[in-house]
Amino acid sequence: MTDSTPNALSGRARQVCVLGSAEPGSSAFELAGAAGELLARRGITVVSGCGSPATRVAAQRALDARGTVVSIVPSDDINLREWPCTVLIPCGMGDARNLLMALAGDACLVIGGRAGTISEVCLAWLHRRPLLPLTGCGGWSDQLEKNPPDERGNSRILSWSSIEQLERNLRALGLTGH
Repeated sequence: MTDSTPNALSGRARQVCVLGSAEPGSSAFELAGAAGELLARRGITVVSGCGSPATRVAAQRALDARGTVVSIVPSDDINLREWPCTVLIPCGMGDARNLLMALAGDACLVIGGRAGTISEVCLAWLHRRPLLPLTGCGGWSDQLEKNPPDERGNSRILSWSSIEQLERNLRALGLTGH
């Protein structure tokens, strides 16, 4: 097993995967966008599948803040034009892409969520990626800290309900400066 902690990062940018779902107009959707902007401002690469409105707005706001966005899409089409990203990775694997999403970040931001999000979270948990679930806005992420994927305690779960709290959690994981 390789050491994936931030201290072992030899010069590469930190990466945070944005997982989940939330609809436009919801507080979770607004916080997803603000989280994307925060990540970009802190020099953290946003990894997104852009499959839900929440993950798409996080990617778009990160781009608008001049950040780097890697989008891992389920299709095999390299010519997708509607995806907000700096780098497009068409994996051609459908839902099997969820493993790539779980592994592509130093941590995984979890917003709301449905069945696809649950599978990504469980894979991230199995591979010891810290989880940052949004709480207080509904969805599966509300329950994650109290109800982790299993009893093993594979990774840290640091909940957040505000951008300030998210920033403190990123700092606690060593993903941002002081």
